[in-house]
Amino acid sequence: MKPLLERCLLIACLLTLTICLVAQSTTQPATPANKVATSDELLRTISQLDKQLFDAIDRCDMKTEALFWADDAEFYHDKNGLMVGGPQIVDAIKNNLCGKVKRELVPGTLEVYGLEGYGAVEIGVHRFLHPWEQDHGVVGEAKFIHVWRHKDGTWKITRVISIDHHEAK
Repeated sequence: MKPLLERCLLIACLLTLTICLVAQSTTQPATPANKVATSDELLRTISQLDKQLFDAIDRCDMKTEALFWADDAEFYHDKNGLMVGGPQIVDAIKNNLCGKVKRELVPGTLEVYGLEGYGAVEIGVHRFLHPWEQDHGVVGEAKFIHVWRHKDGTWKITRVISIDHHEAK
């Protein structure tokens, strides 16, 4: 008798799951207004933005760098804590990275995920080299998460989490 009860419960669960999935898929049709770009499209877009962001840092082009940051951006850093405000973040980049390090994205680590109705999340690992006069042979490495907001045709970084800073192996 027990196996029959278990089979009935399993069938009931499967039917409930099927009904929920069908209901969910019919309640929000994909329209141009709410459709996230295909993952390939989004990956290309965010990869290009990432490259432009760090090219601006490498060139110490703070005017261009400032264009990537939302005014209310938050930057969480495992060694330095929280910094709030796009202009403050750009100043910190100018003072701590500009002319001191060159950033290199570790190949194969970039992941990009869409955030419906908002933008995208970028996750990866990058290295910081010291190619200028202060070169001391130490290469730093860290994981990062960037939250990008897409609004009025413009992409801006609203949140950054920069963690696991260590010497590259």
